[in-house]
Amino acid sequence: MDNKTESFASFSEFYPYYLSEHANQTCRRLHFVGSSLVILTLAWIILNSAWSALILLPLIGYGFAWVGHFFFEKNKPATFKYPLYSFIGDWVMFKDILIKRIPW
Repeated sequence: MDNKTESFASFSEFYPYYLSEHANQTCRRLHFVGSSLVILTLAWIILNSAWSALILLPLIGYGFAWVGHFFFEKNKPATFKYPLYSFIGDWVMFKDILIKRIPW
């Protein structure tokens, strides 16, 4: 199926495509680092009631991920076509790396 016309009926259908867009190990590592920093930053924001710093979360998360895509994976982030499924995919891939289902 051509990526330009691809549609997915469920996240379960989407996730294998998402993983194929993250075949490069450095790209996956950058996603993992960005997601980890998002969690740590969110914890800091909550502990310090620094609500204005919430703007940092997408900058950190997407910043690391997009460097991985543009410079290492050499593709466009799936976020541009599938924003919700890609957001979910980021966290499922993070979990899969943590539990060693996907190589670090």
